[in-house]
Amino acid sequence: MAITWNIEQLERQTSNGLVTTVHWRANASETVGTGDAAVTYGATSYGSIGLTAGDTLIPFADLTKAVVIGWVKDKLGAETVTATESGLTAQIASQKAPVSASGLPDAWTVVTE
Repeated sequence: MAITWNIEQLERQTSNGLVTTVHWRANASETVGTGDAAVTYGATSYGSIGLTAGDTLIPFADLTKAVVIGWVKDKLGAETVTATESGLTAQIASQKAPVSASGLPDAWTVVTE
């Protein structure tokens, strides 16, 4: 299973480029099977963090995604990052082996009027 962290949006002060808010998303996906029989399962988690002047020392134009993702993970803390990724893994496991379902028996005929 692959889990990727992305930056959705940055909010900054126009006077100095100071990033004040980072909107992030963590995505997980897993493909089971191959070819036409392949099924891809996915889960996502979204959040935002606030930053202060001490957190951002890089000019806005020079920021990289890797640096900002590092800020997000640092601000969230290792425990929250692990919980977020574990939650995504659990969501995919639930999709792969659901504990409930809805529908009608195949033998029933649905009448449409």
